[in-house]
Amino acid sequence: MQECPVTVFPQQLRWETDGTSRIPFQAYTDEQVYRQELDRFFYRGHWCYVGLEAEIPNAGDFKRTVVGERSVLMVRDKDGSIHVVENVCAHRGMAFCRERHGNRESLTCPYHQWNYSLSGDLQGVPFRRGVKQDGKVNGGMPADFKPADHGLTKLKVARRGGVVFASFDPEVQPLEDFLGPQILGYFDRLFNDRPLKILGYNRQRIPGNWKLMQENIKDPYHPGLLHTWFVTFGLWRADNKSQLVMDERHRHAAMVSTRGNAGQAGQVTQVSSFKDSMQLHDARFLDIVPEPWWGGPTAVMTTVFPSVIFQQQVNSVSTRHIQPDGHGAFDFVWTHFGFEDDSEEMTQRRLRQANLFGPAGFVSADDGEAIEWSQAGFESKPFHRTLAELGGHGVENTDHMVTETLIRGMYAYWRDVMEA
Repeated sequence: MQECPVTVFPQQLRWETDGTSRIPFQAYTDEQVYRQELDRFFYRGHWCYVGLEAEIPNAGDFKRTVVGERSVLMVRDKDGSIHVVENVCAHRGMAFCRERHGNRESLTCPYHQWNYSLSGDLQGVPFRRGVKQDGKVNGGMPADFKPADHGLTKLKVARRGGVVFASFDPEVQPLEDFLGPQILGYFDRLFNDRPLKILGYNRQRIPGNWKLMQENIKDPYHPGLLHTWFVTFGLWRADNKSQLVMDERHRHAAMVSTRGNAGQAGQVTQVSSFKDSMQLHDARFLDIVPEPWWGGPTAVMTTVFPSVIFQQQVNSVSTRHIQPDGHGAFDFVWTHFGFEDDSEEMTQRRLRQANLFGPAGFVSADDGEAIEWSQAGFESKPFHRTLAELGGHGVENTDHMVTETLIRGMYAYWRDVMEA
């Protein structure tokens, strides 16, 4: 395993109770906490999402992405294998790749032209044997220089159902064990070995701590209150048939919901976000066609800690990649996809429904703003705490959405790792 700095959990980060239902604001604002999170969640002991195989279909294709704050490349080799290498030249440390996507025969750093194979092995060093001039050889690398010792940093790679994960930790547990059987079932429901087709991307920078997006998608309390679209058109409401499921360590979760009817529904729609008079200019946004692989639920939001959300909201499917950038900001990247055997009609349906999400989406724009305002509150009084006590203090799976159990579960795990 690579050497990692030893960090000490800040003693000033105090919890009001022995549980995890009251989270100190400092968990979102303290720079030392954030640096330790990168080390313990993104660089050790965890698998992080890097992309979909369909993004690099051909030999030499690459995608630049990140694990934590570290830039990495997901690369398709000539034999069809996939590598993930750090975007840091072994010579002088330059982040040598600037393009988001591309195709290369090999990887070359523009600074001094060090050249690497698609798997990250060093295969070319200019002037390695010096330069002949006036009958003598000037310079060159020392005799004990071995190219095999100076390749790019290679991450461990796991592939399943067309999804690619990577880890800087060579001793990370197998991906299937990391996900656990319950979450793996929801993962395989979406990524069921049907070839994927990339439809497009949304990118957004959100001025908030990266954990807030994990919390947001583990929080069934807010969708029927914050999101006018969801509650008015019945896509996600507290009275929908639902289920909340965690892995045994409570780090990953699935929020499962089956769409109810639009319109009035007793106390559930007696909230300011319900707009009985709201109408669509284009009714095709609700042109929802059930698909056999759903198996019943119309929406499943799966959070895989720490880096990704797998979304199925009716016919819209996507990955949402959380990319931390400082304790008070993260980049958020949606990759919208469909399946190669989709009809053109279904592809257009998925694209229309994808307008629910992204920086200007009918739903997700609300989340980004709520996270920004939350972070502003945290920064203004870091001695305070949040409250996550809806449904009690315990951590358990439920068959309803009137609870914050998934948030409590995530922080139970977070404390286990951070305070170890």
